[in-house]
Amino acid sequence: MADTTAPLATKRIKIDRVWLVFVAILAGTAIWVPAELWGIIWDTLSALGHTAIFIAFAVFAIAYLKATGAETLLAKAFEGNQTRMIFMAALLGGLSPFCSCEVIPFIAAMLALGTPLAAVMAFWLASPLMDPAMFLITTSALGLDFAIAKTLAAIGLGLFGGFSVRLLANTPAFINPLREDGPTGRCCGAKKPFEGKPLWKFWQAPDRRETFTETALTNAAFLLKWLALAYLLEALMVRFIPAEFIAQTLGGQGFGTIFLASLLGGPAYLNGYAAVPLLAGLIEQGMAPGAAMAFVIAGGVSCIPAAIAVWALVKPRVFAGYLAFAFTGSLIAGTLWSVIA
Repeated sequence: MADTTAPLATKRIKIDRVWLVFVAILAGTAIWVPAELWGIIWDTLSALGHTAIFIAFAVFAIAYLKATGAETLLAKAFEGNQTRMIFMAALLGGLSPFCSCEVIPFIAAMLALGTPLAAVMAFWLASPLMDPAMFLITTSALGLDFAIAKTLAAIGLGLFGGFSVRLLANTPAFINPLREDGPTGRCCGAKKPFEGKPLWKFWQAPDRRETFTETALTNAAFLLKWLALAYLLEALMVRFIPAEFIAQTLGGQGFGTIFLASLLGGPAYLNGYAAVPLLAGLIEQGMAPGAAMAFVIAGGVSCIPAAIAVWALVKPRVFAGYLAFAFTGSLIAGTLWSVIA
């Protein structure tokens, strides 16, 4: 009689690392400081509840723009004369709701077709810093004035980098910028963008309805996990990091604190959305406004997700220029905001 038994198929259950860290932190808190556990959980949930309406609106806005095919509007940033290109690229980059890696294929095609690097650099520098979801969450945690200032800083940084590259276009640093081996396929699991004009009444097309649902669920899960971790870290920070330490390190109005915040921005930056609650906690503990602005600008541009989109396409010398613009721009933004705030 033949053996009809077969090994049972096993499925690997993939658990998100962010949630693993979240649970691990709570477990550690329960072990080491059990008396603080429920207070930390309550603070985390309260902060999430306060931000819930902003998260919901942001998720809807991103899903709507994605389903309508608003990515096609990005092409307008790379039409016309070069000065107009830079202005449009900085403006759309600072306001577009699409992550850096989603536009890699688009940017690669533009560069291959001879689009000036100046316009691309303007878009790249502005794009990671602000989008509709980021604006709403920043407003809820840090105030409308900070959100507006960061938006203007994003556009300003794009213009700064774009026109700088235009002036230096014929120098060895920026000639022939593309890598020989460009990226293939799509990253982030993103679908191929819709082509043609945007369809604002997206519900008339089944594929766009599907895109809306998928994008909404994906972004809701993304925002929830990162903000939950960020608010948990904020609750821990407020309880266990002395305010005097933050005030001494990143407080005051001197240029030194802004410079230090710009240096720490890239390595310490978790995620654009997670950084907002952490900044709120740091400011509450005594972080100077100028240092906060410098930190969020430097971190947003030079953090791994944003930087890898640039590294994937251009040669190291161009990438070095990208980082230099980010650092210099963060110093300028931090200094100006310290005066205004």
